[in-house]
Amino acid sequence: MYQPTHFQQTDPEQLAALMQAHPLATLVRVQDGVLTADHVPMIYEPDTGAGTLRGHIARANPLWRHGGPVMAVFQGVQAYVSPSWYPSKAATHKVVPTWNYQVVHVHGTLRAVEDRDWLHALVSRLTGRHEGGRTVPWGVDDAPADFVEQLLRAIVGIEISVMRLEGKWKLSQNRSAEDRAGTADGLAAEPDADARAMAGLIRPA
Repeated sequence: MYQPTHFQQTDPEQLAALMQAHPLATLVRVQDGVLTADHVPMIYEPDTGAGTLRGHIARANPLWRHGGPVMAVFQGVQAYVSPSWYPSKAATHKVVPTWNYQVVHVHGTLRAVEDRDWLHALVSRLTGRHEGGRTVPWGVDDAPADFVEQLLRAIVGIEISVMRLEGKWKLSQNRSAEDRAGTADGLAAEPDADARAMAGLIRPA
């Protein structure tokens, strides 16, 4: 992706935090000469090297037979930025709208996993991560065992060995401190939750 230096995010902890907070990945690959994409909740585990992404898909989905290079895209906080929030607008009027966002691109190689115990452990881990904060969390063992086994046979695990991580945090770093502060104030007043979250990311300390 186009990556101006001032927008680059290389901190592994920041990249991992975004993937954990926004786990729905867009998996992009070339299939028979055509670009295609699937949307899969993934779990990032920095276990070896640059880490591993793990998830599961329906057995009917041909993605698991790909077994080649893929790119997983994780979209974080994003928001429209109005030029009317820039103090510099009053001085020059040489301002235009833009869009701020956070994104992580994960490049790696996909392999399929059909092992029943691996799949059971994965779905249990995924469920625990997303249900853990609930007052009455649901667990895989809450479902009848034969039903769980039936569903396990209907899915295939996918594992992506990460070769490279790219992060881009476009947070108005190319604007003056005054314009950044104005942008943060404008976003903070918006009704959209993402806009308010973006305000917190770009507000000067």
